[in-house]
Amino acid sequence: MCHEGDTMENSPIQIDADLSPAERDAVYKCIFSRRDVRGQFLPEPIADDVLARILTAAHHAPSVGFMQPWDFIVVRDGAVKRQVHDAFEVAHHEAAEMFDAARQPTYRGLKLEGILEAPVGICVTCDRSRSGPVVIGRTHQREMDLYSAVCAVQNLWLAARAENIGVGWVSILRHDDLRAALGIPAAIQPIAYLCLGHVSHFFAKPELESAGWLPRLPLRDVLRFDRWQGGSAADPLLDRIG
Repeated sequence: MCHEGDTMENSPIQIDADLSPAERDAVYKCIFSRRDVRGQFLPEPIADDVLARILTAAHHAPSVGFMQPWDFIVVRDGAVKRQVHDAFEVAHHEAAEMFDAARQPTYRGLKLEGILEAPVGICVTCDRSRSGPVVIGRTHQREMDLYSAVCAVQNLWLAARAENIGVGWVSILRHDDLRAALGIPAAIQPIAYLCLGHVSHFFAKPELESAGWLPRLPLRDVLRFDRWQGGSAADPLLDRIG
């Protein structure tokens, strides 16, 4: 995939060759306990040293051709948050009309953002022109820069969970409305608007799973071996999967 940026020479963390079992388990705990937070934000501010560590982790995401296409807009101003929230409300109303009549009441009853409640918003963007027109690893898959920026989002999210900071990704927004609210140039692609803050608690399960919107698919139902169709149906890995 030609992703680079995995070295930690500029990181505050001293890296050894291997992770200890406790360190390994901590990584998995962050992955399995990460949640999309909407309604549990507390007004307590995020300390700058904590936010700096989270952003540093995001900046150390892998990126195609080491182009590091992301920028991070940190939003603390209440008036700016209200603009983003107004844009969400418009899109949220439109989205409700896209579901069938049976599902609309459930959709309208879901808490799908914490824009005003979260102490900090972070918009992750992608500068698709960074590093010039030809980038290693992006010559045949132009979208790899967008995926790289999403890797930064995931790094940020897991680092935030390690800091006991909740994160919510607000995707019910038109890109142009987000550009207008945050003054993002037309050539820059918004990737994610994230709400960050201390929370009262993390849910045991994702909220949409608990609400019965959709179930979690069993891993074995989404595994294929060697080919989309016609591969092995009895791979020994399946014995290790519940």
